[in-house]
Amino acid sequence: MQITINKTQQPKTRPDESRLGFGTCFTDHMFLMDYNPDQGWHNGRITPYGPLSLDPATMVLHYGQGIFEGLKAYRTDSGKIQLFRPQENFKRLNRSARLLCMPPIDDAFALRALKELLILEKDWVPKQPETSLYIRPTVYAADPFLGVRSSYTYRFFIILSPVGAYYAEGFNPVKIWVTRDRVRAVPGGVGEAKTIGNYAASLLAGHEAHEAGYSQVLWLDGIERKYIEEVGSMNIFIVMDGMIITPALSGSILPGITRNSVIHLARSWNLPVEERKISIDEVLEGHASGRLTEIFGSGTAAVISPVGEIRYGDKVISIGDGRVGPVSRRLYKALTDIQYGREEDPSGWIEPVL
Repeated sequence: MQITINKTQQPKTRPDESRLGFGTCFTDHMFLMDYNPDQGWHNGRITPYGPLSLDPATMVLHYGQGIFEGLKAYRTDSGKIQLFRPQENFKRLNRSARLLCMPPIDDAFALRALKELLILEKDWVPKQPETSLYIRPTVYAADPFLGVRSSYTYRFFIILSPVGAYYAEGFNPVKIWVTRDRVRAVPGGVGEAKTIGNYAASLLAGHEAHEAGYSQVLWLDGIERKYIEEVGSMNIFIVMDGMIITPALSGSILPGITRNSVIHLARSWNLPVEERKISIDEVLEGHASGRLTEIFGSGTAAVISPVGEIRYGDKVISIGDGRVGPVSRRLYKALTDIQYGREEDPSGWIEPVL
């Protein structure tokens, strides 16, 4: 498939890189592609960034048949632009598509389209330390129809946003609220998909956490409500008795690409890693006995996010005296050094753009 390019005649003023937030400004162009049963995916194009025209009956608005991904482009000290494991993002997009009854996308073509968009928008990739260009590929059901079925037509688009740190705290410990009253997903559902409904389901608990002064929600399983699953925007890791423990992928947890990278790196350093069920009670007992030394999250947005405090009901525990632990710090440095080209990439994770 050919990709047509229509360049903007009104380029935007780029933001001050020293004051970048997250997800608040967008580049000059976006990529779009359409699907129907007769033509399959077709009409790949790069156009000026702008509003999408939707019929009020567009199915994604009524039935939530939409999926997305999140990855980043990084600028190295030498000025090169590169991606971190983008193939895995497009593979996961297609896994989400299968769960939502949506047509798969040729992941090799999607990567080519992304690279063409990035080459056009290369000046938007920020140069300041620890900044990046966030990438949001999205697919949504496009039929104008009121009725519960999968759509026959779809639209795929990619938009770009220059970003700084995801959390206001930066690479400093965040405070996590464990919700006892809300659940995000259950096995057999779509919890392992990166679908828009999962994030809508997280909003109320997230609001409650913010009202109580906490950055994120830590979800427990939806059946017994005692096993740790994930945080709103990241997977979770617990360091206890020298072991790095993370909840096993059970069908209700997003299979994070950064999560997979953390496990790979830790094992390559001969650090023991377990993927298993771990209850909130086990975490609290580990803290009380002094066996718990660190908790951290992993995800594209924050990379590694140390956790300094957890609240569960009336219990509040401080982890590592509220300081960044050695495992978190080592993983953050290793991952960001690879992403920004400061160290060699021993695992073939980097995809050069230009």
